[in-house]
Amino acid sequence: MPVTTYFSSSARVWDSVEWVFGIEDAGFAGWEIVADGVYRLDNAENIARIDDVILSTRLGITVHAPYGDLNLATLNDPIWHESVRQICTCIEAASAWTDRVTFHPGYLSPVGKIMPDRAWSQQKEALRIIGRVASDHSVLACLENMIALKEFLCRDPGELFGMVEGIEGIGVTIDIGHAHTMGLVREFLPCLPRASHLHIHDNHGASDEHLAIGAGTIDWALVGPRIARDYTGVAVVEGRSLEEGQTSLSRVRGWQA
Repeated sequence: MPVTTYFSSSARVWDSVEWVFGIEDAGFAGWEIVADGVYRLDNAENIARIDDVILSTRLGITVHAPYGDLNLATLNDPIWHESVRQICTCIEAASAWTDRVTFHPGYLSPVGKIMPDRAWSQQKEALRIIGRVASDHSVLACLENMIALKEFLCRDPGELFGMVEGIEGIGVTIDIGHAHTMGLVREFLPCLPRASHLHIHDNHGASDEHLAIGAGTIDWALVGPRIARDYTGVAVVEGRSLEEGQTSLSRVRGWQA
């Protein structure tokens, strides 16, 4: 079954929603809403504006939950509760449009580094709460592997899948670009059949550049056919612009030719 390709751009979260009409014109099947900036889903006006656009297109929808300044592994209790609340609120609103919401794991704060086991437990408890809300709204909340910053949890396949194991309502988003910053693309490829969602973009291995596919150093001659063979579902091209997104889309179509 061909991969269904959506487009997303965190670079556009403060832009007027009209740019979204170009996603369909560019040939993508859907839009992954980055629920931040003027696209936050804890704001009724934002929801109404987004809903109007969705109804005016044939785009499928997935959602990326907010992540700026949130930490699901913090030992600061008020911040932890607020982080969980924002993810859950996003899932509740997104459920009107989609059954997939991606969210980021937490990270070790200076206090968390002293007590990493407690930080891990905080993250697990956050997942249990988020998973219950997701299940209640017929959504799979997908935890995403992170970039090569040592404070982040879930940077490698073992920790990512170990974190979500046995928690109802929680799946996994594999991000190939993030994996490349860790030098772990090959290690993530065997996990593709277990992925609930997929993000694809390129970089040079040192930072999360969100380049068009082929503009960085990921071995897409290896990765592309493995995605086409082993992954079933939505693959989201995360790009800086629709022009670069179209370059990526042409590459994705080439894997399936």
